[in-house]
Amino acid sequence: MTTLPLSWSALEALADFSVEPINGPTNAQSRLRLFGQPESAVRVTLYRDHHAWCPYCQKVWLWLEEKQVPYRIEKVTMFCYGEKEAWYRQRVPSGMLPALALDGKMITESDDILLALERAFGPLVWGMQDPAVVPLRQLERLLFRAWCLWLCQPVRSQAADQRAGEQFIGVVQRVEQALASTPGPFFLSEFSTADVVFVPYVERMHASLYYYKGYSLRADNPGLGAWFDGLESRPTYRGTQSDFHTHVHDLPPQMGGCYENDLPQTRRHQAQVDLGPWFGLPDVAYPEPETSRAEALARMLKHRENILRVNPAAQAIMDPALRCALTYLITGEACVPPAGSDLGLRYLRDRISVPRDMSIYAAKRLRTALEATAALVGEAQPEPLPTRHRRDRDPANFVRA
Repeated sequence: MTTLPLSWSALEALADFSVEPINGPTNAQSRLRLFGQPESAVRVTLYRDHHAWCPYCQKVWLWLEEKQVPYRIEKVTMFCYGEKEAWYRQRVPSGMLPALALDGKMITESDDILLALERAFGPLVWGMQDPAVVPLRQLERLLFRAWCLWLCQPVRSQAADQRAGEQFIGVVQRVEQALASTPGPFFLSEFSTADVVFVPYVERMHASLYYYKGYSLRADNPGLGAWFDGLESRPTYRGTQSDFHTHVHDLPPQMGGCYENDLPQTRRHQAQVDLGPWFGLPDVAYPEPETSRAEALARMLKHRENILRVNPAAQAIMDPALRCALTYLITGEACVPPAGSDLGLRYLRDRISVPRDMSIYAAKRLRTALEATAALVGEAQPEPLPTRHRRDRDPANFVRA
């Protein structure tokens, strides 16, 4: 049975979701974080990317959230997504991200930023130069290099790809040993700087190797599996966490290319990441919040005019089609969209960015609703996502003056 799409006003009445951006849980939309302190306590401004995707920005962002240091956020466009703002070039001529202003002094390079923050506010349990942390930082770099050698080199033969994979897994076993040497899930006896250092690229390793190599870092390694579970128990991490779809399609231009092998499980993994079902992917394991549908709806309503404007399908088609998808999202009732809207709905499906647009479960719900609605009228798929840049997601289309 199908139904008519709800009106925009009816959908707005059902969008019962809000986040307290200043003092509430970690979120990608906030411009000011106070953690219950007065605004006069702010000594820090973090310059990070609009997409909330930059791994080095995530490292500093997570540290600030864990330490609950009051800070402001200024958002800057990564070159991969669009032109970098002139005002930022004036402040940071290199254009590099992240940057951080501490008591008016500008600092770049994420490690230098963390060292400066430690001097000003104390370490996150153990500091960057602590004897317990230094060898773990070195291990993270070894893991990073092994990942790049496997992921970012063209696959010239199955044997060469297998050797690179074995080298990576060999370093993973050292990571497993480090995790096994502590009583809890983290790299030291409690969550600390050591974990913050590993988070950004291990999260991206997990996504990219699942998609391009058919390898599940989280499922195949019990220590890392427990580590991810431990991370997801923390609201700070959940607020910065991305999903497989966002990572695997944002990584190629950043890494200079990501190269897939031809294993059957790789093809299966790619099909699920791209086409669904998105529930069941090993990119998240904590229970879905009851608010995920309402969050997706609220975020879509906030930006619907720009979403419709940049979609390649005509607005006369996409307006009712989007209402059909959101009706399904929030009520579970199938709603047949206009003929020819399948391409536009799937174009949007492929451009949801986590956590910039919404949290991971909200994105899964929205992608599912868009795909289910598109499937009612056709099988048309949009052009493959670009791999040399992601300027199809230029934040200038959504940033308000």
